Amino acid sequence: MIVRSAQPEDVATLLAFREEAAAWLSQLGSDQWQRPYPADRLLATVEAGAVFMLDDGAKTAATITVHTEVEKGLWTDRELSEPSMFVTKLTVTRSYAGQNLGGRLLDWAGDRAFRAGAKWLRLDAWTTNEALQRYYTSQGFEHVRTVHEGTAVNGGPRVSGWLAQRRTALRDHGFVDVTHPPSQLVGDAPE
Repeated sequence: MIVRSAQPEDVATLLAFREEAAAWLSQLGSDQWQRPYPADRLLATVEAGAVFMLDDGAKTAATITVHTEVEKGLWTDRELSEPSMFVTKLTVTRSYAGQNLGGRLLDWAGDRAFRAGAKWLRLDAWTTNEALQRYYTSQGFEHVRTVHEGTAVNGGPRVSGWLAQRRTALRDHGFVDVTHPPSQLVGDAPE
């Protein structure tokens, strides 16, 4: 399988992935991702070079967004002073479920973050999705805190405020990576 950078023509596929994931989550009783995601925001993230696709031949099996942008109100200034990269929108299409592609993509993201000089790979998960939180914990992420509505640092509403992180490291993810090397972060390299 190949990890590549998403292109503007992938936006329809990315939106379809999100719709499929939202329907599956709804069947599980979760309200996660029930609001449609704005295509223009997704396109901007793709054009910024932060969205990646996992291709299996001619089919796309999964997607992940890895970036340095952080949603306001989640992380403290002290935490933000540490070189970090953030994972969002990890989605595996249902036809590829159960193959640990999500875990391997997290390893790929941690490897990418390490190569960029990040100390931490961080994420925020849906506050009420305990199964997702257990998944991230099983992938080596440590829960930092949960930010609820009205308690976010610097304000801001919260539906996705379960914060977790794990140290970055070189990882054997098993994918062919055809993306451009990540830009180096300003700050100290990981220890």
